[in-house]
Amino acid sequence: MTSKSLLTNILSLLILLVGYLTNQQVVMFCGLFAFSGALTNWLAIHMLFEKVPGLYGSGVIPARFEEFKLGIKTMMMEQFFTQENVDRFLTNEMANPVQLDLQPVIEKIDLSPTFDSLIEVIMNSSFGGMLVMMGGEEALQPLKQPFIEKMQESITEISQKDSFKQALKDQLEQPAMFNEIQSTIEEIIDQRLNELTPQLVKEMVQKMIREHLGWLVIWGGVLGGAIGILSALITA
Repeated sequence: MTSKSLLTNILSLLILLVGYLTNQQVVMFCGLFAFSGALTNWLAIHMLFEKVPGLYGSGVIPARFEEFKLGIKTMMMEQFFTQENVDRFLTNEMANPVQLDLQPVIEKIDLSPTFDSLIEVIMNSSFGGMLVMMGGEEALQPLKQPFIEKMQESITEISQKDSFKQALKDQLEQPAMFNEIQSTIEEIIDQRLNELTPQLVKEMVQKMIREHLGWLVIWGGVLGGAIGILSALITA
């Protein structure tokens, strides 16, 4: 953007200078209006990002930084993470068994408390006394690992059933559950936005629109020059 703006301003000043030295009013007016248009557009672009003393409204992006962040958050929550979009995502995910493979998660679950609870139930039942004569709880310990593996296998099979997926989807679609999911998403967005700084946002926006803003300066000079020629012809 800097090179385009600089070249446009230099060219318009040269045209103004040539018109003044040669006493050609049309050329001078063309350079004067071209320089005015290019300079005005360049200043307007500069004022988006930088505070200019005495010019109200300059430095709008840093000054409105919090509103800028709030706008990003509002857009993401209202356009991307709506209940309809979350429901569509869940529907697509639930329809794909590969995406709902819970086996890696199930394998990480510690099912030892389940086995311990089973032993407690047995010991407190009418079989407890008989089990004591056979060695007590220690007699059941060799069954612990086979029991855990069987439980993992059974839970994995259950998680692959359509009825389970539908029940999980229905639960996730409950208003309270959706509100919790939305609240979690909102917290994540807030955390990421809090990592932004006014300087970072300014550089990010400048990088995105630098090419287009440079053309604003060029067209300001071209249109200003055309208006200058027209003005000179009218007043001649």
